[in-house]
Amino acid sequence: MSEHIIVSDQEAVRIITMRRPEKKNTLTQDMYLAMSDAIDSAQRDPAIRCLILTGRSGVFSAGNDIGDYLQAATYEVTRPRNSVIFLQSLVNNTKPIIAAVDGIAIGIGTTMVFHCDYVVASTTATFSSPFIQYGLVPEGATSLLVPRMVGHQRAFAMLVLGRAMSAADGHEAGFVNLVVPPGHAVVEAQKVARDICALPAEAVAISRKLLKPPTEDLVRRIGEEDRNFGERMRSPEAVAAFQGFFARKKR
Repeated sequence: MSEHIIVSDQEAVRIITMRRPEKKNTLTQDMYLAMSDAIDSAQRDPAIRCLILTGRSGVFSAGNDIGDYLQAATYEVTRPRNSVIFLQSLVNNTKPIIAAVDGIAIGIGTTMVFHCDYVVASTTATFSSPFIQYGLVPEGATSLLVPRMVGHQRAFAMLVLGRAMSAADGHEAGFVNLVVPPGHAVVEAQKVARDICALPAEAVAISRKLLKPPTEDLVRRIGEEDRNFGERMRSPEAVAAFQGFFARKKR
């Protein structure tokens, strides 16, 4: 289990917290596996009725470490990246999951939000998928989920133009349920979780499944995106973008 992931069970609610403040909660390979394990083990525990994904120190997640991308660009990936294992856990999850977003959600930080059933965001929250800036493509079935949730034009702006959305923008677009003051996202998410836990469990599970795209469609799209993502990571324009990122950091 990664030291940067805190898993706590409060009655029937499992809270999964990203805690790597010095790196704005950028996700390491161990962090992906720890979150995957926390989600998977919740499926086998009937006492857990709902999950909350959140971050600490006023940050949700700045996404993947660009260093991992640059490293992956130098060799052939022979097994699923841990980020894909984590995303598959999100797709196969059968229990309601709430995102409590304070501060920035970048890249996979935004991707995971679109897999959640309810989103609480503070006024400081921003959502962005800047993969295009690095010569990359959408991931985690966002090319399927985002147009379905917010419409083609907003999805194009976010996934192709790389435009960020504020909490208010997300609320207007329909993927943020509730906007709250900074520092209140987890508290409000816990209130929603308690409401969910008070409902009949089987009825909630069936209703949730009916609302979401078929699991096989999401898994298929993740695989398609991942193949393209892997090819793009090794493309000359992506490698140049990664190197440019580190060159700017050194200035």
